[in-house]
Amino acid sequence: MTAKEKMHSGALYLPMDEELFQEQMRCLDRLYDFNQTRPSELDRRAALLRELFAEIGEDCYIEPPLHTNWGGRHVHFGRNVYANFNLTLVDDTHIYIGDYTMLGPNVVIATAGHPLLPELREQGYQYNAPVRVGRNCWIGAGVVIVPGVNIGDNAVIGAGSIVTKDVPANCLAVGNPCRVLREIGEHDRKYYFKDRVK
Repeated sequence: MTAKEKMHSGALYLPMDEELFQEQMRCLDRLYDFNQTRPSELDRRAALLRELFAEIGEDCYIEPPLHTNWGGRHVHFGRNVYANFNLTLVDDTHIYIGDYTMLGPNVVIATAGHPLLPELREQGYQYNAPVRVGRNCWIGAGVVIVPGVNIGDNAVIGAGSIVTKDVPANCLAVGNPCRVLREIGEHDRKYYFKDRVK
């Protein structure tokens, strides 16, 4: 199996493989171009994202700066995804974000991990596990999502949470480590924020 195949298999591999490195540099050069656009260059930004990402749906908006390991090469966004400033996507393997999902500022979604055994880390080994965020989710400011996590549709992840395990659909989850606080339901039909009625 080649290093490129191992990247997407969950196997240990050496990320400084020369072929991988050259491809990654080309992606990062294009990401640099995206991050240097002016706020008024909306069409250019959209065109660059279509070039950079594996998939990007209609009406997506990402506030620069965007940070990624592979320039978005392994990122799949649905329609109407919004990402605030300083989104970090460690996209060494695939990241899937569903339609209408919102990502707050300083969110980190990581697919890459390193072995616990010191001897393997010293040799530079890495493994990757994909991350999936469902449709119509809200990922609050400063959330960190680690490799292999799945977040269900309509879930809300509270600001500052560290998501180390899967989160089911239709719930509010918060904390470090992130835990389900409650289901989203009738209470939320009446109150949109604390005791405020819509």
